[in-house]
Amino acid sequence: MTTHRLKSVLMATVVATGAFCSVASQANTLDAIIKVGEEKTAAAKQSQAKIDRLAEEARDLLTDYKTVMKQVDGLKVYNARLQRQIDNQERRIADIDTSIDDVTVIQRQMMPLVIRMIDGLEQFVELDVPFNLDERRARIEFLRDNVDRSDITVAEKFRQVLEAYNIELQYGRGMETYSDTIELNGVTRDVDFLRIGRVSLVYQTTDGEESGVWNPETKSWDSLPSGDYAAAIRKGVRIAKKQATIELLNMPVAAPEAN
Repeated sequence: MTTHRLKSVLMATVVATGAFCSVASQANTLDAIIKVGEEKTAAAKQSQAKIDRLAEEARDLLTDYKTVMKQVDGLKVYNARLQRQIDNQERRIADIDTSIDDVTVIQRQMMPLVIRMIDGLEQFVELDVPFNLDERRARIEFLRDNVDRSDITVAEKFRQVLEAYNIELQYGRGMETYSDTIELNGVTRDVDFLRIGRVSLVYQTTDGEESGVWNPETKSWDSLPSGDYAAAIRKGVRIAKKQATIELLNMPVAAPEAN
């Protein structure tokens, strides 16, 4: 009987011990599972953080790419416009080169033209009504002196000649008076000249006793009857000096020549 009880106790002890060992083993397994789960969770968090970082970097790169592409598009438009400007400048340079070549040819032809114009002007003055001869001859001499000057461009020489021609042109449209001397019958007299365009050039001595007119046919001075023209010449001198109002004057005028 005692022996039977002892066996029962031993059996219960063994069963209890096995159950305890089984529980302990299950506890260890659960801890291991939990630890693995925690490790996986931590790894997943790290992976997610890495994914988030990579996604952020990708978004930043995409933004940078879009910005760069906009800049590239802008640069393409800018470069296209610059190219058009460069093409236009190249055409202008070609035109300028052609103009320079043409100017060189023109300059070689301009100097002979300027000289011929001065010669023609001088001949015209000598054949024209002899008014202000000293001034007009000095102007022609000035032009001749400038022809050989290297510090004056051909264009400026040509402009000066054109200006002299314009001055001569204006002489035919105005009325003026000036004082000078004239030789009458071998005697030098002080006179007042009155020029009416190129139609008439008359003189009157300062004492008013003698008057005359330039004869373009004989290239000499003809005396005028003092009673016919003396008063008209005096009136014309006053009008030219703006000392009297303009009015009709009885002046000697040479008849037009037949062609």
